[in-house]
Amino acid sequence: MKHLTLTLSLLLLLAAAPALAQSRPSTPDRSCAANRQSVAANGAIVLGTGGFTFDRFVRDRSFCQHGDFLEPAFVPSRDTPQCFIGYRCKVDVPWD
Repeated sequence: MKHLTLTLSLLLLLAAAPALAQSRPSTPDRSCAANRQSVAANGAIVLGTGGFTFDRFVRDRSFCQHGDFLEPAFVPSRDTPQCFIGYRCKVDVPWD
């Protein structure tokens, strides 16, 4: 009985695994306004930027770690080749 319970638990876990993975929105498939709104509404969000590339975009510095600085973020969108959607958090390295 113990093996049956373990086997059933494992099968349920494996069946649920694909549901746990979330796809990220892709900026080239959406309008510039939709991409900008996603960043503004969430504060921080990971967006695909084409192919297998992605990045984390933030609304303001409160979504970065202490000591980071903001870099303006421009991404390709369906209607604009270089759409400003917010910022990226960058590490401030004092020796650079």
